[in-house]
Amino acid sequence: MICNQCGLELQQTAVLCPKCGTPAPRIVAGFEYTLEVKEALSIMVDTHGCDVLCDTKKLIAFLNDYLPEYEKERRLIRNVVNNDVIKNMLREENHTIAIVKAKEFMTNELFLSENACEFILECFTYVLRWEYAYSAQPVKTVSAQPQSEEVPQNKKQAKKIKANQNEFEPKIFKASNAFKYKLLSNVKISEGFTEIEGFCFDGFGLIKSVKLPDTLVTIGEYAFSECKRLKQIELPVSLRTIQKSAFSSCGSLTSIDIPHGVMAIEEGTFSFCHSLESVTIPESVSSIGDEAFSGCESLYKLYIPDSVKFIGENVFSLCPNLIVKCYTNSYVHKYCINAGINIELLKKEGFGNFGF
Repeated sequence: MICNQCGLELQQTAVLCPKCGTPAPRIVAGFEYTLEVKEALSIMVDTHGCDVLCDTKKLIAFLNDYLPEYEKERRLIRNVVNNDVIKNMLREENHTIAIVKAKEFMTNELFLSENACEFILECFTYVLRWEYAYSAQPVKTVSAQPQSEEVPQNKKQAKKIKANQNEFEPKIFKASNAFKYKLLSNVKISEGFTEIEGFCFDGFGLIKSVKLPDTLVTIGEYAFSECKRLKQIELPVSLRTIQKSAFSSCGSLTSIDIPHGVMAIEEGTFSFCHSLESVTIPESVSSIGDEAFSGCESLYKLYIPDSVKFIGENVFSLCPNLIVKCYTNSYVHKYCINAGINIELLKKEGFGNFGF
């Protein structure tokens, strides 16, 4: 590992360069482009000034310009920015306290993973030139080779050891796995899969129902788009990410419950789901992307929680019967007024039961 400032070779455990004091480069697990994102953000701040970090709309706009090829990272940063995490960090005089508070908020309120929190802190402390040392416990890993006491005595034991070794590895359900369901009406994805690959079931016009595993974390972009007969799908509580247009043009889908823990409804997620009448949006959602519900002609009453702080363009276009339920003076309330969307205002004390 080489110091970006003076070129000194650093130990893998180094936090700061002992020669010039520059923070050591670090790639956060799960975010292979950490160094590139840090550099891009640094260039952005150097070009436009540190004040851009306090201007939510401007910062989000610049993210598209400076991080165009890093969609996963850009999406995560946008979610954090929309929830004023960076702005609140800058308001705190003590950098250590600011970092601790930011991490607590991202973990407890935004339900981000340990690595996602570390990625955000690694990037923005680098940009702000704050000292920061990763203090979390190391991620549990499994040795590639069994220890001496784990030498398999039979096939059953060998199978168990192999399962333990793979316990912490992501398992992706790919298009090749989905092919066998091409002409079937019912899909059941077995337990253990953590992600459904993008475009996996795209255009599978005969599918009527899907059973997802309780281990699922991510549904890829366009994963179920154009599944025109899909009527029934229950999203598991383990789910955290539904990528763009995942259910677009599912014309027979009538209802969907988004589980708590999903942070964003991305662009085009349910666009042109003509029969969609009911959607449950949890308090964990903070943003709704462009055209997320565009063309949902049957969508009638939709409760959008206070947690939503960003709604994109044309989100509810071609939804003629829509009435949005929201709280007075909330971001959603103001958005609906500006967009000309019919609203039904709620009182705080009535939270929890809206009769639909």
